[in-house]
Amino acid sequence: MLHFIRPVVFERIVPPALPAPRLLVLLSGVAEVAGGLGLLLPASRRWAGWGLLALLVAVFPANVYMVGLADELHLPAWVLWARLPLQPLLMWAVWRAALRRG
Repeated sequence: MLHFIRPVVFERIVPPALPAPRLLVLLSGVAEVAGGLGLLLPASRRWAGWGLLALLVAVFPANVYMVGLADELHLPAWVLWARLPLQPLLMWAVWRAALRRG
């Protein structure tokens, strides 16, 4: 919900090569909410899982770009570097919750 409440925070980490940062932030917020809700319903769980995996891949460049903004964001660079390996862990959790058979 922070994508809608404080979009400026997320706009700062959109790589400058990408167009329309506000639109991208809002769309990613919609995708997160829709994906989360979709995981709750068995009928939509598989589609939600694929959508969330695509979203996690799509936002990874912003996480990488964010590392270079450590000083501007007043965050220790090591914290931002430590976030990067979390992306595959989140992808694994989505796969496990939505896509794993059995």
